Amino acid sequence: MIEFRNVNKIIDGRTILNNLNFTINKGELIVFIGPSGCGKTTTLKMINKLITPTSGQILINGNKIETEDTIQLRRNMGYVIQQTGLFPHMTIKENIGLIPSIQKVPEDKINDKVVELLNLVGLNPDDYMNKYPSELSGGQQQRIGIARALVMNPEVILMDEPFSALDPITRNQLQDEIFNIQQTFKKTIIFVTHDMDEALKLADRICIMNKGSIVQFDTPAEILQNPANDFVREFVGKNRIWAQPELIKVKDIMIKNPVKSSPNRTIIQAIGIMHSNHVDSLLIVNESNHLIGFITLKQIRRNLDRSEKVSDIMERELITVNEEESIVQVLKKIKKEDIGYVPVVDDEFKLTGLITKSSLLTILSNQFLDVEADI
Repeated sequence: MIEFRNVNKIIDGRTILNNLNFTINKGELIVFIGPSGCGKTTTLKMINKLITPTSGQILINGNKIETEDTIQLRRNMGYVIQQTGLFPHMTIKENIGLIPSIQKVPEDKINDKVVELLNLVGLNPDDYMNKYPSELSGGQQQRIGIARALVMNPEVILMDEPFSALDPITRNQLQDEIFNIQQTFKKTIIFVTHDMDEALKLADRICIMNKGSIVQFDTPAEILQNPANDFVREFVGKNRIWAQPELIKVKDIMIKNPVKSSPNRTIIQAIGIMHSNHVDSLLIVNESNHLIGFITLKQIRRNLDRSEKVSDIMERELITVNEEESIVQVLKKIKKEDIGYVPVVDDEFKLTGLITKSSLLTILSNQFLDVEADI
């Protein structure tokens, strides 16, 4: 939907943006983040022509924005900034309905839209329509700014550090509002922030910038798990993934070579495999490595005939997790089923690993010690 092609910005001989190439898809919530002066706000302002590139092209729905009528382009985009930009001499209703009134939208339709939007951002229309911005808290003013940005039902909403001046509770509430709006109405939202926690909470994809260049443009999970370089690793924070446990995949922490056996082994052979590997259970796989059962020492002790095959006594009802599931899902399953371990399989039910209570505790405790050491 929005495409940057070889976009550069040079001011007084200084490179502000260096050869930006990226595409933002319709309905995505994209967050631009990076240190101060990295070019994230400049990039945002180019989308509504507040800043023009020195070279390169910006396209929206395949059309070059340089050929678009600037006023119409901006009226069809929502724009939310940190200072809200509300007109102090206008009521809340007048602030929200300003552009529709300029566009000669009938007054009754404007009124209905204002009521709808105030409800959407969690403000009672009867209490707020006729108030002035000075009568509102910072968080309430920012809600009005969001409502005003949505009034013309724009496809694109630009947000430049809109919540950075708010207290943490209000900020969290408004982050949830924006996330819910994007999920419900599938708006394309481009959001600038300096807060990595905010980026991780909101983004479909995150664009990390440094010195006018894009360092990594990827999903939050990919950036946390596979930072592109040392700059991203340090900027994100190496322990941050542990603050986002739902992004930690089973495949990232599982035991990758669990002890396993063929179903055709005898009980004696199974005991030998357990003994040599210092385990008290075996995962049973067929010749294609599909998981078909498991056997424990307790089961073996209940069978006196040691010449029997593993397949004769193995347990076939299996509780498993997929390697793409999150650590949160695994912990819930282990607790619900009251089990000490759970095999990991891929989409074809082939055995790929093992998660045990003890391995989880070891990983989590080691991570805690790493965090303590950093502190």
